[in-house]
Amino acid sequence: MGTESIVLYKLIVLYMLDRVNFTLTNSQISDFVLEKGYTNYFTLQEAINGLIESEFVYVSSIRGASHYKITYKGEEALSMFENRIPYAIKQDILDFFEKQQINLKKETEIQSDYYLNDSNEYTVSCVINDRNEPLLDIKFSVPTQAVAVAICDNWRQKSTEIYDILVKQLWASNTSS
Repeated sequence: MGTESIVLYKLIVLYMLDRVNFTLTNSQISDFVLEKGYTNYFTLQEAINGLIESEFVYVSSIRGASHYKITYKGEEALSMFENRIPYAIKQDILDFFEKQQINLKKETEIQSDYYLNDSNEYTVSCVINDRNEPLLDIKFSVPTQAVAVAICDNWRQKSTEIYDILVKQLWASNTSS
């Protein structure tokens, strides 16, 4: 594998991150690259790690999953070298996003996590983001890790319903006579 190849894989990742206004998970990026057969998993991870070390990509961990976002430095590098990405690959990326967009957006806009707090209970954080702005951000304590995990697991599926209930209940109390 030559230097040119690893540069192309880095550019593909940067291009993917540049085309969305939210973070992408490692598995979302891997699914695309491996499905297209551009390279193997280990080479892709090497490319991603190189981008993080160069500060072209910012990584955060949410419930054990790595989420990536392009940095300003990454955007600058991409603008200088984007012409090295073949048109067919760019089109593959755009087609992939078009096909998967709802799933991609949903996975990153609705987030949950938990941690052990000072009271030896678990604080659960449930968030709904709309265009990177918090639409709903709630935190509460639960007695066990099992309860925290169950809430986090159910949040993605039930978040819209819970948001609607909260708004209706809180708004109704202001409008009743």
